[in-house]
Amino acid sequence: MEFGELLRELRSRKGLGIKRVAPQLGITYTYLSKIETNQVRPSAELIDRMASYFAYDRDLLLLAADRVPPDILEILREHPEDAIEYLRATFGRSQNDRPA
Repeated sequence: MEFGELLRELRSRKGLGIKRVAPQLGITYTYLSKIETNQVRPSAELIDRMASYFAYDRDLLLLAADRVPPDILEILREHPEDAIEYLRATFGRSQNDRPA
């Protein structure tokens, strides 16, 4: 699920409108709209605020926004071959299985 879709779903679950949520996150509703339509990517700082506001896992939000959580990135940098091998073995994908 793309970040904007996830964010819209989290907002909808709370029954909140975009004009109410945006100021509570410290942004304009037009900027929040652009995030929800995947026109812009939020900063890591804004993702932290969103995770707190919606009581949602920060790492899942980071991944949805195409950002790798810092601790995971460190593991990947320190053990790239092992990490790739583990992920491919666990989830059954090879380089040739990438989605188009």
